Amino acid sequence: MAERGANVTTITEFLLLGLPEGRAQQVLCATLFLLIYLVALTGNLLIITLTSLDRRLQTPMYFFLKNLSLIDICYVSVTAPKSIMNSLTNSRSISVLGCASQVFFVFVFASSELALLLVMSHDRYVAICRPLHYEAVMCRGACVRAMSAVWLSGCAYGSLHTTGTFSVHFCGSNVLPLLFCDVPSLLVLACSGEQSLEYAFLIASFALAFSCFLFMVASYVHIFLAVLRIPSAHGRLKTFSTCMPHLVVVTLFLCAGSVSYFGTTDDSVSPWNLLMSVVYSMVPPSLNPLIYSLRNKDMKEALGKLLRGQLSAKL
Repeated sequence: MAERGANVTTITEFLLLGLPEGRAQQVLCATLFLLIYLVALTGNLLIITLTSLDRRLQTPMYFFLKNLSLIDICYVSVTAPKSIMNSLTNSRSISVLGCASQVFFVFVFASSELALLLVMSHDRYVAICRPLHYEAVMCRGACVRAMSAVWLSGCAYGSLHTTGTFSVHFCGSNVLPLLFCDVPSLLVLACSGEQSLEYAFLIASFALAFSCFLFMVASYVHIFLAVLRIPSAHGRLKTFSTCMPHLVVVTLFLCAGSVSYFGTTDDSVSPWNLLMSVVYSMVPPSLNPLIYSLRNKDMKEALGKLLRGQLSAKL
């Protein structure tokens, strides 16, 4: 609902029009989103359980993986349940507070995930390129401090962008052509000239995210160069198969987010932008458990041990 003043629109709720009009398509979307959400929850909860119960998985790498799974659960839970509910009930409204909450938590968890992936790339660099210094560099205190910095940076980014977005006045309609609230679509509705600060925040954030990506690439280049010196072909293949998917998922995350955010220039969104918004908000949390952990030998052994223990308990 929107109430108009002279030029400013007092908006009490937004309408999310990213869903298709047909009822059958809406149910199909709800089913697809629910499946993706359940896959993300199951995979990430399994990783948290295994890394918490198995004593062999109490290393820095698995400590970071457990936190990545926690972030992924929170991240996908910001948008997926609301999208599923809207699809099933044919409801399209979201309150201003609900919209602001989505913007805040999407930025908190997305930026926290990117920061954590940066930390994880450094962890792998130290483990492979400086193995004799690994225990000293990646000690428990350093890991805790790194995770504290990850969460604090996420909260800072979330607060910055939420404040920058909702400090503007809205002069347009209350229609958002996506499945959830995002900053570019909201800024399209803002009064002319008031979006400059948040656009500057977005450009600066993208530049920082791209810098983090370049740092990750540099870390993996050093890792690959070190791996090429490994005499065992099996050892080289194992390391490459571990590191390459990391870069793939980060690239997918950044590219999809960039297309979705910087491709929104008016009050309509192409199907491609809509697809990219789904990709960067739902797909990485679903893929991360498979890419980072469940292909891992230690994780498979821990899972087998857990299943055998459950079976023995029942017998």
